[in-house]
Amino acid sequence: MAEIPNHHDYNTTSERRRIQEDVPYLALDIGGSLIKLVYFSRREQSPEEEDNANLIKTLESTSHPVHGGWLHLVKFETREINQCLDFIKFNQLHSSQVGPQQKGIAAKVKVTGSGAHKFADLFMEKIGVTVEKKDEMDCLAVGANFLLKVFQHEAFTFIEGKKESVDIDENDLFPYLLVNIGSGVSIHKVTGDGDSEAVDGTRIGGIACWGLGRLLTKCKSFNEIVELSKYGNLKGIDLFVEDTFGDQKYVEKNAPPDMNIGSFGKAISENRTLEDCKAEDISLSLLEMISQNIGQIASLNARIYGIKRIFFGGSFIKDNTCALETLSSSVHYQTNGAAKAIFLRHEGFVGALGALMSYGNKHGLLIKDESQNVETTLKSTHEL
Repeated sequence: MAEIPNHHDYNTTSERRRIQEDVPYLALDIGGSLIKLVYFSRREQSPEEEDNANLIKTLESTSHPVHGGWLHLVKFETREINQCLDFIKFNQLHSSQVGPQQKGIAAKVKVTGSGAHKFADLFMEKIGVTVEKKDEMDCLAVGANFLLKVFQHEAFTFIEGKKESVDIDENDLFPYLLVNIGSGVSIHKVTGDGDSEAVDGTRIGGIACWGLGRLLTKCKSFNEIVELSKYGNLKGIDLFVEDTFGDQKYVEKNAPPDMNIGSFGKAISENRTLEDCKAEDISLSLLEMISQNIGQIASLNARIYGIKRIFFGGSFIKDNTCALETLSSSVHYQTNGAAKAIFLRHEGFVGALGALMSYGNKHGLLIKDESQNVETTLKSTHEL
């Protein structure tokens, strides 16, 4: 396996795609904290989009070249739903949802996630669009299959602080576990195209981390918590074996002194207050604790179903070194090396891409053309 190049400047070989002119091309995944929007356009960026970039700030915007155009992946915070709708309206992303023979009929847009129900009326009120709700669990598996089969260098491992690409063989992809870490965590057993089952999950995921982190550190965003964690020290707040035994010889003989045995364990000191704890240490301990819990649940399911590959997706893992390290080490330890933690580069867009695929192959949407390969560049831009 080769180390993955920087996200901003590596070349990739993308299989040629066929997209018809009248393909519906907009889909969204609206979760409790983030909106993930995907759409197709004929140009990488239009002049209108360039002007719009100064008006509507996105959390993230990436573009992937496909034959005849570009597949765009965009993120907003869910609390900025009106900004998202303004983005759709400004760029007329919903206009192609109605064909030339259907004037006067409300456009239909595929939407998954909790927001498909919560904001359905708002879509109609602000941009005249009818929401077609898609099952979130189904979309996740479909989206993951799409990413793993279509995007080159999509999967990677995180070993000793380095991302290493994983080659995916379409003929040897199944079965696998998909662990999607969003506001909550869902675990899916995927055994084939259109064949998946939600087998487990936990409510202790991204939203729990963000909520606790906001209360404990006053951080205003999840990204702030992740950034702070890079400067934290677990020994400043967690309890380790070496902290619990007075007999050092006993410790060295029976257990590793640096084994973590209690997240936030040192916070129980009677004389210690929140003000005595560093926000960096709290952030790191919180991320490590939640990631460790998710890794253990995923590993138990891998052992139950005899599965050796666990793919992790969801915005929780984006640029989250602590989560990548902890999930990797947890899976390796809990399964005695029998299973491997693998991560998705487009981690947050799994559900949205699954919703996009629900338009169906009858439109010729992103179907592989085996006859020719084209050298392209994966371009990514970020606006924070």
